[in-house]
Amino acid sequence: MVELFTHRIVETGRLPLFSFFAAFIVMFVLTRVNVRLIRSDVRWWFKNVKAGDLHIHHVVFGVVLMLVGGVASLAVPDTYSGFHVVVAIVFGMGSALVLDEFALILHLSDVYWTEKGRASVDAVFVAIAVTGLLLLGIRPLGFEGIRPDPGGEENHTVLVAIYLLSLIANLALAVVTLLKGKIWTGLLGLFVPLILIIGAVRLARPGSPWARWRYVPGSRKARRAQWHEERFRRPLIKGKIWVQEFIAGRHDLDLRHRRKAVPEVRGVRSQTPDQVRQTHDGT
Repeated sequence: MVELFTHRIVETGRLPLFSFFAAFIVMFVLTRVNVRLIRSDVRWWFKNVKAGDLHIHHVVFGVVLMLVGGVASLAVPDTYSGFHVVVAIVFGMGSALVLDEFALILHLSDVYWTEKGRASVDAVFVAIAVTGLLLLGIRPLGFEGIRPDPGGEENHTVLVAIYLLSLIANLALAVVTLLKGKIWTGLLGLFVPLILIIGAVRLARPGSPWARWRYVPGSRKARRAQWHEERFRRPLIKGKIWVQEFIAGRHDLDLRHRRKAVPEVRGVRSQTPDQVRQTHDGT
């Protein structure tokens, strides 16, 4: 195991990337454990960080850590490999804190414990998948750089032309795949071009831009797309939601607890906190 790590990670110069990857995962797990304990109002655990009445979200600390790690990595010469490992860890920790509240940044609203907050987990999954593929040595769109060809300038020009045509073709396939509503297929296809071909050829998801533009409502393609969505895609989505809730917690759990704690008012069995407030205010 040590020899494999040395050969695949250290000798290939991927140790800073591995450090970022490990720090990212560890910090994300610790952050989720922390926020779930805070949400459960455990007496022996920490509380939310506040400055007066202002709740300071952990994305703020993440931005600071990312800035420190990023600037430090640019300021220190490449010969200091050990230091680059340290700043990669700092940058990974900050990235985990930021992406854990990606939904808050996206919606510019505190949606952490709502259904929209699942977007944060999706963003973390994407970051882990992309970083993991890079650690395996897989480059997006086969990018490895173009080295001078000993066969001469003419051969080098041909190789450059072939590479650019391949790059344009793969990008076009990626755009088509994303327009068909296949986000994960498009992202993974950037590393494995064969997946892009499959994603671009197959039917689009219902409601995707491609389906709205090219599938006439009630047509054979529209019906087939809906059938594929219900037959294959829905079970996968349910599985993904289960994983998200296992990691991030149920987004509606807190609301249920609040409803159970609300007393009955004027014979009304189940009222939301807003309804109870309105009743007491006489509105």
